[in-house]
Amino acid sequence: MRINTDFLVRCIQTLETAMEQLRHQEPDSIVYDIYRSACVKEFEIILEQCGSLLKRRLRPYFASNRQADRLTFKDRFRYAAKHDLISVAACESWFQYRDNRNDTAHDYGENFAETTLTLIPQFIIDAKALAEVIAEETDD
Repeated sequence: MRINTDFLVRCIQTLETAMEQLRHQEPDSIVYDIYRSACVKEFEIILEQCGSLLKRRLRPYFASNRQADRLTFKDRFRYAAKHDLISVAACESWFQYRDNRNDTAHDYGENFAETTLTLIPQFIIDAKALAEVIAEETDD
């Protein structure tokens, strides 16, 4: 079975493009704000997609799909590391991304956005690597 990651890959490409465009803007401009907002939104979308698709990728490691479906976001990444789908370091990075999102879930101000922007370069690398793992053919 192969899990379709087309939307995830497209979102990662969108984030890369938005980050590239952001770098060419003056920080006090409206256009900067637009690209910053796009980056933050794509970060959130990709984070959720990765968690959701990883849950599907983990199903073969459980006795039933229901067991995999009950995993929390962080547990999905713990099990992915346990089964060598990702490294422990990658798992910890995903925890950081999730914590950033959770800690600032109700703070949509400039501080949240700027903090998120500092995570995005590594986040893109990690998201691409995870998309490849998720898309791998399984015997399921």
